[in-house]
Amino acid sequence: MSQRRTFLKQSAKASAGLALASMGFSAKSYGNIIGANDRVRVGVVGFSDRNKYSHIPCFLEHNKELNFDIVAVSDIWKLRREEGVGFLKSKMEHDIVGCKNNEELYALKDIDAVMISTADFQHALHTIEALKANKDIYVEKPFAETMEDNRAALKAAKASDRIIQLGSQRRSGTNYHAAEKFIKSGEFGDITMVELTWNVNQPGRWRRPDLVAKCKEEELDWKRFLMNRPYENFDARKYLEYRLFWPYSSGMPGQWMSHQIDTVHWFTGLNHPRSVVANGGIYQWKDGRKNWDTTTAVFDYGPTDDLSKGFQVVFMSRMHNGDDNASEIYYSNGGELNLITNKVSPKGGLSETHAKAMKMKSFLLPEINLADRVEKVATGANTGGDALTSAHVRNWMECVRSRKQTNAPVEAGYTHSIATIMSNAAARTGEKVTFDEKTQEVIAGGKIFKY
Repeated sequence: MSQRRTFLKQSAKASAGLALASMGFSAKSYGNIIGANDRVRVGVVGFSDRNKYSHIPCFLEHNKELNFDIVAVSDIWKLRREEGVGFLKSKMEHDIVGCKNNEELYALKDIDAVMISTADFQHALHTIEALKANKDIYVEKPFAETMEDNRAALKAAKASDRIIQLGSQRRSGTNYHAAEKFIKSGEFGDITMVELTWNVNQPGRWRRPDLVAKCKEEELDWKRFLMNRPYENFDARKYLEYRLFWPYSSGMPGQWMSHQIDTVHWFTGLNHPRSVVANGGIYQWKDGRKNWDTTTAVFDYGPTDDLSKGFQVVFMSRMHNGDDNASEIYYSNGGELNLITNKVSPKGGLSETHAKAMKMKSFLLPEINLADRVEKVATGANTGGDALTSAHVRNWMECVRSRKQTNAPVEAGYTHSIATIMSNAAARTGEKVTFDEKTQEVIAGGKIFKY
């Protein structure tokens, strides 16, 4: 906490404490009151579409109540930085400081927290920067695209007392909390398989042709963009359409699968797959991209010390046919839990007829609407600028206030990144990929996977 905020808090408490004590407030209860001078000042790291159209609108739903303010924006591209200053000034109704890079941002006085939405490969690295600057953090997924970055960011986070929220919005969805409780209660039975799909038919998805035409090397810091990736000459497409190019993004695994595989870890308590294989390619969009437009990845999950137990997860994604309606279906021997419909049903379960023929007991799940188990279902299996994202941003803001753990702490980011890195390694090498628990490395073809 900055010296200014500490002084103002102490001054406010000293002047108001006596009066409140006479009204029956204890010192502890007064400490929970948000003072007018105890504002949390936020910096935006990367003025991306995600920040502009999702994070900031959700932030504005809660900032006045929770006494948060956005005061600065950092972006290494002049055009985006100036756009960010203008946009935030209109929303916050006061001046905004525009910073050319994060060093300038963290040199400002009284920045308490940051919201990070930059290129996929930068999230872990920008988290480390923010932790070194002693800031609370909301950071987009995927958390990391290499295990080196993943381990470094986890280590920095564990050595800090800062609040971190990963942008895994499902963890703030009431339907997902209901599903987690149902599975962990044992009512569902053992998970036998999970099907994850995310299909779109949008030629412009992850493409930015208009912006690419405007992007000039002299107006941005290309070397700062590359961070710890191998040097290559400036490429406006890789700067703005990074999701199409490795090693700046894994594409489908990091962008979409990271959301969905996180629920598997959350619901089961498992930290990573035992193994992953993948197949796919660029079948439709021959536009110079390197990341696939069609992916099928198959995961083996279960306790590493008991290979007789486990289940399979299949992730399927295509970018040439689909309605952007992501789905997640969990199967057991008694039926399914469908997070498209938010319902549990006996569909496909072991019927009395088939059980009797094998001298077994039938197992059929009851018909359950997850909405009946929560006050309000926030969303379906998709994500975006919706009620679920708003709830997730609010949870972060509340935890910055309370210093309690967020719904999606750093460990959630670390574990989903293991799965996405394994999937990317399988896609790029064609090998069956495993994870070395001792070294915390992804292994493909007997070698550590890096690039």
